[in-house]
Amino acid sequence: MSTTPPVLAAELALAWADIQRHHPELPDLAAPESLIGESSSACGAELSFERLLHEAVHGIAAARGVRDTSRAGRYHNRRFLAIAEELGLDHTDDPHPSSGFSLVTMNAETRRRYRATAERLQRAVRAHVAATATDTKRSFRGPAARHGSSGGGVRVKAVCDCGRNVRVVPSVLAQAPILCGACKKPFRIAEPGVAVAMSAPS
Repeated sequence: MSTTPPVLAAELALAWADIQRHHPELPDLAAPESLIGESSSACGAELSFERLLHEAVHGIAAARGVRDTSRAGRYHNRRFLAIAEELGLDHTDDPHPSSGFSLVTMNAETRRRYRATAERLQRAVRAHVAATATDTKRSFRGPAARHGSSGGGVRVKAVCDCGRNVRVVPSVLAQAPILCGACKKPFRIAEPGVAVAMSAPS
């Protein structure tokens, strides 16, 4: 079950579908929540239509079986750039030493093509930010909040009463409980600081 707010999830789905109309090989967006509340310095910290296009590049690369990143998903190589150019994204500078060709931007034609869709998504993102801005440091959001942000894809060990464990991004666990299928109790983060990096590219 998705933990994404329904309006924002719907706008993400519509925006993704618009990209798919122009690039049919792009797989469906399975987990919109992975784009919300998570930041990755390699893929862009803020949710926007430009970031969605960036993620679509990764999606097409995966569909083609192309390895478009290295260094645990941080370095975006020339194969990434080639697909990005197909989607109307440019990278005018030399590759960044640590993130490669990650910082791509929409060219003028792409901005015109997706203007209406990008504006709709931007409104939904602004509404989401405004709705969540009331959450202050004094608000209690559960144990996952004490571990800070995901750090762009860092997972921690969460355990349940029956001894089973999963690896989860803390901010995702903070959004809603994840229940164990065996004992029906929620997973919780028991030991702070125990984390592993995600192996999949962002």
